[in-house]
Amino acid sequence: MFLYSLDNTNISKTGDNVFKMLDDVVEFVGEENVVQVVIDNATNFKATREILMQKREHLYWPACVTHYIDLIFEDLEKHLKVHEITINKGRRITTYIYGRTPLMAC
Repeated sequence: MFLYSLDNTNISKTGDNVFKMLDDVVEFVGEENVVQVVIDNATNFKATREILMQKREHLYWPACVTHYIDLIFEDLEKHLKVHEITINKGRRITTYIYGRTPLMAC
C-alpha cells in the first residue's frame, strides 16, 4: 500500500529540514501507526533522530540499519539480475509519475 511520497531532491538536507520532512510523514501516517524509522546514518540524520525521538517518544529508530539494508541490496544486485531489473523499472515509474504533476494532484 502506498501512503506517502516526497521529492526532496531540491531540499537542503539540514537537520531542521530532515526533521520537518520526517515529522510531517509521522503526522500524516499517525504516530500510533509508525513502528520504526529507518534512514541514513549521516550526521544531519543523527541530529534529526534525537529531535524526533524527543518529540515522538514512542518511535523506534535503530542506528545503522540503513547501512545494513544497503549492503544487503548491493549483495543481491551482484547475484540476482532480477533485482537490477526491478530497481530500474521502479526508477522509470517514479520518473514518469514525478514528470506528470497533474497525476500527483489526483
